[in-house]
Amino acid sequence: MATRVASRAAVSRTAGIGPWSWALAGALLGICTAVLLFAPARWVAQAVRDASRGHVILNEPLGTVWNGSAQVLLTGGAGSNDAIALPQRVRWTLRPGITGVAGTVQAECCMALPLPLAARWRFGGASLQVGDGAMRWPAALLAGLGTPWNTLQLDGDLQLTTRGLSVEWAERRLLVSGQADLVAQNLSSRLSTLRPMGTYRINLQGGATPTLRLDTIEGSLRLSGSGQWVGQRLHFAGEATAAPEREAALSNLLNIIGRRNGPRSIITIG
Repeated sequence: MATRVASRAAVSRTAGIGPWSWALAGALLGICTAVLLFAPARWVAQAVRDASRGHVILNEPLGTVWNGSAQVLLTGGAGSNDAIALPQRVRWTLRPGITGVAGTVQAECCMALPLPLAARWRFGGASLQVGDGAMRWPAALLAGLGTPWNTLQLDGDLQLTTRGLSVEWAERRLLVSGQADLVAQNLSSRLSTLRPMGTYRINLQGGATPTLRLDTIEGSLRLSGSGQWVGQRLHFAGEATAAPEREAALSNLLNIIGRRNGPRSIITIG
């Protein structure tokens, strides 16, 4: 008897939900779906600005979160007047998942193929996996980041290749797997009349303690050094010297990039 009474009460409550209530619920569901599908690209722009602390700005974003484009600016951060834009817009595609998003980034000026990316998040951390790829950027872009790049005013090409690279933030630690190579080719600077000064390689090697190594491939300005990440901080020690016959042409630059010690310039970070 009690069961039949409860059943009739449940039917009564359901019947009490009129057609307008169902229409309202459907409308709300439709709005939520539309927001997710057609969320504006400026949401991505805001996320990138916040994550980079204002050093990377997606200007004039068009499209949606899932398929959009923007003009990329490199800046010196909050309060800086330095800003340099890529010559062409950058396009992205994203696909949502249960624990993150995956997609591609394409900059036609600097990348032959779209670069695959996958971001994942979990309690207390997040990770970013970068697909294997190659890209080429003008070194002059670095001046947009402000000090010291706006003083050096570098010119040349930056060729970046990635292999199995992933970065994870967990418990205030930076964990890196895979590797990346940056070749700075035919670099020159407004601080020296010598053009070019040389070609250099920076290698990032992941592992339990990620390491960074700087070597000179060729050139009159000789750079070398190594470092490692401890927690989220990079500790790097290196030096710069000039070929004896080029010391006068490079003296001003050596005074700027590190602490001068005779013919050497000592470079320390962290």
